[in-house]
Amino acid sequence: MSERPARQVDAKRNRPQAWLFIAPFGLFYLAFMIGPAVWMFIASFFNTSTVHTGLGSFAGLANYAEMFARDDFWSSLWHTLQFTLYTVPPLVILSFVLAVLTNRASRGQWFFRLAFFLPFILPSATISLIWVFIFTPSTGLWSLPGQLLGLEAGAGMLADPATAMIGIAIATVWWTIGFNFVLYLAGLQEIPRELYEAAAVDGASPWQQIRSVTIPLLRRTTALVILLQIIASLKIFDQVYLMTSGGPGISTQVALGLITETAFTDNRIGAASAASVLLFLIIIVIAIIQQVVERAGAERKGAS
Repeated sequence: MSERPARQVDAKRNRPQAWLFIAPFGLFYLAFMIGPAVWMFIASFFNTSTVHTGLGSFAGLANYAEMFARDDFWSSLWHTLQFTLYTVPPLVILSFVLAVLTNRASRGQWFFRLAFFLPFILPSATISLIWVFIFTPSTGLWSLPGQLLGLEAGAGMLADPATAMIGIAIATVWWTIGFNFVLYLAGLQEIPRELYEAAAVDGASPWQQIRSVTIPLLRRTTALVILLQIIASLKIFDQVYLMTSGGPGISTQVALGLITETAFTDNRIGAASAASVLLFLIIIVIAIIQQVVERAGAERKGAS
């Protein structure tokens, strides 16, 4: 018997064991991800509520029409997009810069890895409490420079509708930059050192090496980081809920905050499900657009 048929026989024998290893995760995934998602989609067409059992009366597209007609739904989408615009560029650029500097450090790389990644393992409640304290007027660290300059303390970062979302974005960047930093650092360590040595022999400066070697070879990593960061930012909820509760007023009310309020404060699961489906579709469309743009750019560079 040749080697290839023998491998095929072994693969067939191992299939039941492979399915047994996959089964626990598959069951949890079906029970807690696929199942609720299917139920959410079905409930969006009914007047489902937390005050009665079952799906309730059939509503058709009424829940979707209501969401399209609600001003607070559109404002929550805008606030979600605003937060995404505030966080994605710095989380991509800063994590790349920090990873490059750490990778070039001859000593103490473990310290920089620990320092940048440590905040990411902290829970959102801890991060929110830390930054609420930092942004506290008069006593917080954020107001310390103004006090040293003799300036009057204002309403505070989180108390001003014009700056509250910026404050949440700053806290989020500090909290989550470690994840992107690790992805970039892993990508940098896969680049052969010989490429940098050859570029240095040709007279390339460190910046030219980064522009001609590092950035092109990290294109896939950058595309992954951007995609994951966009999706994560569009799903923002914890920091907003814990730091401002959507305030002042509704200046930081995001899509998931509106969905939670509609479902558990107004007891309207059907309407909240419709808003969730719309948010899901928006995330899918943005992810597809990002992938199409990335592939088009890669094809243009490949053709040139």
